[in-house]
Amino acid sequence: MGEGKVEVEGGKELRKSLKGVEDGLKDLQAAHGAAAGIVAAAAPAYAPLLSGALAGSIRGSGAKSAATVRAGGARVPYAGVQEYGWPARNIPAQPFLVPAAHDTEETWYPPYQEAVETLLGKVQGA
Repeated sequence: MGEGKVEVEGGKELRKSLKGVEDGLKDLQAAHGAAAGIVAAAAPAYAPLLSGALAGSIRGSGAKSAATVRAGGARVPYAGVQEYGWPARNIPAQPFLVPAAHDTEETWYPPYQEAVETLLGKVQGA
């Protein structure tokens, strides 16, 4: 088999654009954190209330690739059961995270969309 050579016209510009996107992911991490923070701040009002431990366990975080809102932990192991239910035990779902995300969408979505559009604007030729 002979050696092959592939030359990409505009390769240098492509690498520069991709570097801009890579750097921009740091900015998107901030947008993810902001969106998660909005949902996490609203979610306790939706959480079933008995002791307040479930509502107190809600937290949000942002990474380069995702916004995450979590609830529960070692001291609140039932958070998932509350959100999704447990049909085998006849425990109905009492969603609190999904409704919080849905009901606050008008607050977190516009700045998030703006951050994504800014990131896409860093891609030359887009």
